[in-house]
Amino acid sequence: MGTPQTKSDPNTARLSGLSLPKGAGWASAARKSALERVITMGLPGRRDEYWKYTDPKGLNGPVAAEAAIIDSTDAPGFSADSLKIVFVDGVFNAEASDDLTLAGIEIDRLEDVTASDIHWARDVYGVLEQAGQDPVARPLAALNTAVASDGVVIRATGKAAKPVSILYMRKSETADVVLHHVIKVENGAELTVLEDGSAAARLNMVIEVDVADGGAFHHIRTQGREHERQAVTHIFGRLGQESLFKSFTLTINGALTRNEAVLEFTGDNATAHVAGAAVGDGKFHHDDTVFITHDAENCESRQVYKKVLRNGARGVFQGKILVKAGAQKTDGYQISKALLLDDDSQFLAKPELEIYADDVICSHGSTTGAIDEDALFYLRSRGVELAKAQDLLVLAFLADAIDEIDDDGICEELLTRLQAWLERRQD
Repeated sequence: MGTPQTKSDPNTARLSGLSLPKGAGWASAARKSALERVITMGLPGRRDEYWKYTDPKGLNGPVAAEAAIIDSTDAPGFSADSLKIVFVDGVFNAEASDDLTLAGIEIDRLEDVTASDIHWARDVYGVLEQAGQDPVARPLAALNTAVASDGVVIRATGKAAKPVSILYMRKSETADVVLHHVIKVENGAELTVLEDGSAAARLNMVIEVDVADGGAFHHIRTQGREHERQAVTHIFGRLGQESLFKSFTLTINGALTRNEAVLEFTGDNATAHVAGAAVGDGKFHHDDTVFITHDAENCESRQVYKKVLRNGARGVFQGKILVKAGAQKTDGYQISKALLLDDDSQFLAKPELEIYADDVICSHGSTTGAIDEDALFYLRSRGVELAKAQDLLVLAFLADAIDEIDDDGICEELLTRLQAWLERRQD
């Protein structure tokens, strides 16, 4: 068998000079393999099918473009009682973080784990990312596996006593951050992970989540509010029998954000829900790309994405449900909707179904439109001023996606953040 041919790409010059972090044999092998993959694939370009709507130039460059830091008195993080883990410019900050001991889970730093000769993370780190490269190449995820030196490694052995909250602080206007988190939810265990904060001028993040039989993983993330930041994130999930995976992301502002979710059902009777809400104004490009593979029987997947765009903002949704032969009784649902608040904004959608089983229920849909004039007239006729009426209708539009979150308190908190964003932009 011949050596794979390296993809010709001007950005491979950036890759050739990379030095990989030091680590134990298994970690070094995983990083070397990932680097070989990304060199072979080349960094993404507009000619790649799943990048034709999003220009990756800013994500590929040798250095991060400067991104101003918003001077805000808002404290990052959710109000829920949680174990707090803090990163500043992509580096773990022990002083600002809580003690990493919590009933039901074990927490380590990626830097420490990859220096150990024996650790359970060797069966997950880079493994789910590599599996997620087929059939669609994800070179920025492979680049992350190759060069990431920091992140958290979490193993849930029971029901976690409280959520784990990861906060991403930023002090540098040129912070170029690569983080990699590894999460394993054991049989019957349950874990909730919350993420919040601006993180970087440019962020490349990968989260690998292995949910064993009967396990449950809940993930809620907010991205905001700095206007010039650029980010690409990947979450790779592997679901065992009767497991549960739920992830929600709220994105506010940002010049470029691409969030990818790549999930695979490997056990029967499992459930996966992924959802997102995005609001952007002006120089704002937001891309949700989702790929869910059903390779087990009687599993349910659900994708719900909403975007509100104004002043020339641009939104993208690419979602695929792949049902393999033998994955009978699959229930797959996918919906993406955009609310355009002016004629200059744009929403591009590419929903896909690929089905090789004959006993399935799968559907997808996508809509784009303006604020309902009848609903607006109804509110205005009852004395609600125009800006307030528009905000109420926007919040109602986004509520379907936010309702995917099981925690009512967090739902209310996110709606409050959205309302504050809308009020800051009232004409």
